[in-house]
Amino acid sequence: MIPELLQSQKEYFKTGETKNVAFRKQVLKHLKTELIKRENEIIEALAKDFKKPAFESVLTETTVVLSDLDLMIKNLSKWAKPKRVIPALLNFPSTDRLYSEPFGQTLIIAPWNYPYQLAIAPMVAAIAAGNTVLLKPSELTPNTSALLKSIIDTVFKPEHVSVTEGGVAVSTELLAQRWDYIFFTGSVNVGKIVAKAAAEHLTPLTLELGGKNPCIIDETANIKLTAKRIVWGKFLNAGQTCIAPDYILIHHSKKEAFYKAMQIEIDKAYSNNPSTSKDFCRIVNDMNFKRLAKMLDNEKCIIGGQTDAKIRYIAPTLIDEPQMDSEVMKDEIFGPILPVLSYKNEAEIETTIHKYEKPLSLYVFSTNSAKAGKIIEKYAFGGGCINDTVIHFANHRLPFGGTGNSGIGAYHGKLSFDTFSHKKAVVKKGNWLDLPVRYAPYKGKLSFIKKVFKWL
Repeated sequence: MIPELLQSQKEYFKTGETKNVAFRKQVLKHLKTELIKRENEIIEALAKDFKKPAFESVLTETTVVLSDLDLMIKNLSKWAKPKRVIPALLNFPSTDRLYSEPFGQTLIIAPWNYPYQLAIAPMVAAIAAGNTVLLKPSELTPNTSALLKSIIDTVFKPEHVSVTEGGVAVSTELLAQRWDYIFFTGSVNVGKIVAKAAAEHLTPLTLELGGKNPCIIDETANIKLTAKRIVWGKFLNAGQTCIAPDYILIHHSKKEAFYKAMQIEIDKAYSNNPSTSKDFCRIVNDMNFKRLAKMLDNEKCIIGGQTDAKIRYIAPTLIDEPQMDSEVMKDEIFGPILPVLSYKNEAEIETTIHKYEKPLSLYVFSTNSAKAGKIIEKYAFGGGCINDTVIHFANHRLPFGGTGNSGIGAYHGKLSFDTFSHKKAVVKKGNWLDLPVRYAPYKGKLSFIKKVFKWL
């Protein structure tokens, strides 16, 4: 089934229809119409999968996709047009152009934490760039996965865009095929498997992964506002966000005030019993619930710590000064648990951050702009904020992606179109002049060519 589907997409791509800009815009408009019509179904599917609040579904899923569609439709003609490039003097006379060419058959493997947005957004970019797409949604969010298939089957011909559902066996079969581009969002461990499979065929790829994202709070920070913004960024989607703060590094003089402010803001957001709040998400499945619950064993929970396996509920939780070798400090948490470590000097910050691979995000809360700027410049990370969390994702002019273990490549806005486009360089040489210096025999030309390169 999968090899046959891939072959049909190869044959369809050869027809050249996907390279037609007018056709691309037409199908994107059709997709937009269908997504608007079925927005309530999307919200319901997300709620069924892990009780995602409607507000969060609209804020972080449906509106993001519609904004991407609007941006692509509006700018596609301009982005797809060959670009004039200043020619090299050595090639005089010539005109140089850069062509945005689709790769061909693309595979997109989407995650479960934002199962709609992180499936559709890269798919939109791949279509806009002129590729065919095979989309593999996450099996951990079956309601969203089934709806995605229904939507795509309604809008697209399967030889253009298709959805293949299933678990690990399906992903393994997909990765065994030869693709022209692979886009994967998920964990570091699975990302390594994807990269290895891509290497077998020298397939280019984008890996959107994760990491332990530090959140630094210095002695000058506005603690009340800091707590408010951290509660939103950390407990959005119940902490199941790859760019959520993963642990706090706070100046020791501010820790007690921070705890008090966090309790106030958690109560404001989710009441004093978040298990009854309609605005607090649930853990996606039993396996992840058990993994997260284990992190609470033998830890000092200053706030929260309550769990309910029947409804996969874990309260917004702050852990005070966990050991560095504890479960909660080993890997990315990906849940509503926030360890808090205090520091006395910048050397302690550096020691902690350098224990881990380069994170996807880093956050700094400080009213000392120079100090915050130095931290941003000092550490390697994918992207981040000063005096807020998560919001850098919202600007389509900023690239979104990791570095090192947190990912390869980036996308968003025009960069999404560029990610799914091969940039083909073409020089058109004029015939009215043909300088003889480059042709053999080379006798007597060496000193001249050295002078030319010094002038360039």
